[in-house]
Amino acid sequence: MIVEEIMKTNLKTLSPRDTVKEALELMKEKHIRHIPIIDENRKLVGLVTSSTLKNKWNAFSNTSSSESEKIIEDVMIKDLITAHPLDFVEEIAITFYEMKISCLPIVSGGQLVGLVTASDLLYTYIELTGANKPSSKIDIRIEDKPGILSDILVIFKNHHANVLSVLLFPDSKEENYKIVTIRVQILNPLSIIEELKKAKFNVLWPNLPGITK
Repeated sequence: MIVEEIMKTNLKTLSPRDTVKEALELMKEKHIRHIPIIDENRKLVGLVTSSTLKNKWNAFSNTSSSESEKIIEDVMIKDLITAHPLDFVEEIAITFYEMKISCLPIVSGGQLVGLVTASDLLYTYIELTGANKPSSKIDIRIEDKPGILSDILVIFKNHHANVLSVLLFPDSKEENYKIVTIRVQILNPLSIIEELKKAKFNVLWPNLPGITK
């Protein structure tokens, strides 16, 4: 998946000559936490966030009224990290994690074209895993060898179960094993779990009582 598929494009922006007060009012009115700052050519020149502006506003509230009209250019973040619409979502997720940022402006041809926030990434993950749909999650501990995932999915096929997502994680206890998480569009996966266990697969979740181990 590329960034273009998840980025917001209907952005609220301000110019460097707008004031901190105007930025705070825009955030409150539109229920947003990040405002890209652009020049007359729509070139990205800065970014303001709710946390940085509120810190500035609190400081200004104890000073003269002229300070409360301080321009954004004096308080905005200028050393920006950006991404391109064709970057992969997985790559920018790493950027969010490593740089500890809450949003990422998307730039193409020198102009601002979108914005991705940490909330956007989280929602994308939820959609990709199918967690937002009526479904069941089954965790299975498997040996890390070719063909085993195919063997598992045959069981789901035999039960006419629609698989929404398949995720693989390293097993923290055994180097040669993995944990596979399968989300299936069925609310009662009991018959699938029974067949998995009969086939000697180690079902970790749900670990239901009364099922043959």
